[in-house]
Amino acid sequence: MIDALPAEGVPPDQILAELRELRANDLPTHGGRLFAYVYDPALAGLDQLALAAHGLSAHVNGLDPTAFPSLLATENALVGAAAKLLGGDSATVGSVTGGGTESLILAVKAARDARPDITNPRLVVPATAHAAFAKAAHYLRVALDVVPVRADLRADPLAMAAATGRDTVLVAASAPSYAHGVVDPIPDIAAVAEAKNVRFHVDACFGGWLLPYLRRLGADLPAFDLSVPGVTSISVDLHKYAYAPKGVSVLLHRDETLRRPQYFAYAGWPGYTMINPGISSTRSGGPIAAALATLRHIGDQGYLELARKTREAVGVLAAAVRDTDGVRLFAPSETSVVCLASDGADLFVLADELAARGWHTQPQLAYEKMPPTIHLTVTAAVSATAADFAPDLAAAAAAARRPVQLPPALLETAAALTPEQVTPELVEGLAAGLGLAGGAIGPLAAVNTLLNAAPPALREALLTGFLSLLQRPGPDGVG
Repeated sequence: MIDALPAEGVPPDQILAELRELRANDLPTHGGRLFAYVYDPALAGLDQLALAAHGLSAHVNGLDPTAFPSLLATENALVGAAAKLLGGDSATVGSVTGGGTESLILAVKAARDARPDITNPRLVVPATAHAAFAKAAHYLRVALDVVPVRADLRADPLAMAAATGRDTVLVAASAPSYAHGVVDPIPDIAAVAEAKNVRFHVDACFGGWLLPYLRRLGADLPAFDLSVPGVTSISVDLHKYAYAPKGVSVLLHRDETLRRPQYFAYAGWPGYTMINPGISSTRSGGPIAAALATLRHIGDQGYLELARKTREAVGVLAAAVRDTDGVRLFAPSETSVVCLASDGADLFVLADELAARGWHTQPQLAYEKMPPTIHLTVTAAVSATAADFAPDLAAAAAAARRPVQLPPALLETAAALTPEQVTPELVEGLAAGLGLAGGAIGPLAAVNTLLNAAPPALREALLTGFLSLLQRPGPDGVG
């Protein structure tokens, strides 16, 4: 238990020791055995450089760039680097945001606010588009039109064209998609949007910093960036394959006219006139300075080498999946994702068995006709560990031949639930029945099996309730 507000101040050494003890329970952010959430280049000294740069600008406030010109210069440098990498030209402008979700929300806002004549704006995305688009649509009250993808898991340009109507303010696609790591046919969809005079955003948040280097290494990937006519904006996260600390993303627009509606300005009060390019007003300069230090230290040739290591690791992992009984590749491993499906193994048990062997993966639940899968985000650090994955995968798959069995009463209760019936008390009972009482987080095969059997709306309600159960201080305000 930690008291965040003790009666008397605590010595620095004790505080740091307590934080280290807390961190000991986290998944490993380095070492090439965590396939989600973090991006590790395995470069000696990079963490220390980024931390020092972060400290130099941690208290700089992005609220007013005229007061802190260092931050303005840093952001412009990052935008310029992203534009250079992603097909921009002298007219390209952009903004640094706190993450990919913010970049996508702002892309939707800019498109919506550019069309005040449309009273019921709509956003067209493929089914594999990132969930952040749904969040943007929800926050901004834009209708979301989700279009089924082709059998190859890529967006269908003809279906996207059919869904794009007179109230559509933005069409979006992925390069690559997060779940499967495949690149949508960006030129074809851009042509559709351009013909209909609708903005087209490319979500390259996940792999946009990697794809240009993979193409230079000979990967057969389509054009996807601002060099493609009809692409009006593109986003890329620097805290992913640019290997900067969390959280820094860049949103680029083809020109200033397209970016202008992204801004929020308000002078209708007696305080300072608020002008923000992003969602947050106050922003720490720390992550932005750390991102600049990271980019400058690694450099273009360094990123090319990291892409080479990532590509080689993907090949080794994909081969391990192909050679293992009980699993199969679900999608082509053309970028930085290895996505596997069951060929006899219980995937949720498999994820637990891999975790027990030190490999931390990301299970993905079934969606419409798509089966559950396991997602591996591969980074350069995995090149040092990839060869060790095959024997552990084979052992885990063999152990996962016996599926998890849930109590029939629990399944009956869950099958009869509606989202409206998910109360805090019910969630506490389910958590206890699944061995998660007291917020303990252990093997999750049973939890994922239950969620996989539930429709999406019920999944959302159950997971919201469980997260809310976790995010509670103790009775005396002590965590």
